[in-house]
Amino acid sequence: MSSLQPEPRWAAFARDTNETKIQIALNLDGGAFPPDMDPSLQVGDASGHATQSSNSQTISVNTGIGFLDHMLHALAKHAGWSLALACKGDLHIDDHHTAEDVCISLGYAFARALGMPTGLARFGSAYAPLDEALSRAVVDLSNRPYCVANLGLKREKIGDLSTEMIPHCLHSFAGAARVTLHVDCLRGDNDHHRAESAFKALAIAIRQATSRVAGREGEVPSTKGTLSV
Repeated sequence: MSSLQPEPRWAAFARDTNETKIQIALNLDGGAFPPDMDPSLQVGDASGHATQSSNSQTISVNTGIGFLDHMLHALAKHAGWSLALACKGDLHIDDHHTAEDVCISLGYAFARALGMPTGLARFGSAYAPLDEALSRAVVDLSNRPYCVANLGLKREKIGDLSTEMIPHCLHSFAGAARVTLHVDCLRGDNDHHRAESAFKALAIAIRQATSRVAGREGEVPSTKGTLSV
């Protein structure tokens, strides 16, 4: 039996534009961050509301939008990631550029960390409840970016995040990550619960899709023999 450990599935980079400045580090399997992580990411600061550290993962999210931090914290926690993300955006305009660019950056980091998806389950699906709300997510590591998100949100905002941006965040992530997502909130009265159950379902589906399948190391999970085109 081979004693070789699989290569780390991690990525770190900065994305700077006139609208947002983002630093991100991601490890899809939890644990340590990549050595080239931007040193300005303060992952040891436990005072943040979207900060959590355990033996298996470290999470620190600060986008300047509290509810977006909350959703990305839930996504990272239940997907099993270690995630450090900081953004300084033009929130004096509105939340659009920050929310969009953060989720684009997270998608790019996911794609870089994942690499060629050989030996993986490829597909994942999950349901997640939060009190009266129930959501379903289905994921395909398809290299065919597509997203359908039906969350049925009714409020104008949840905290400082426009509810119209929540499905847009899912679209932005899917496009940059080059995955297919279908995320639906099936029921629920409270928009906070509807959105959070959706992100938790997505997290569990992603964790399933990215899981390694013993005995299929190096195999491409596609009848075409490739997921690169």
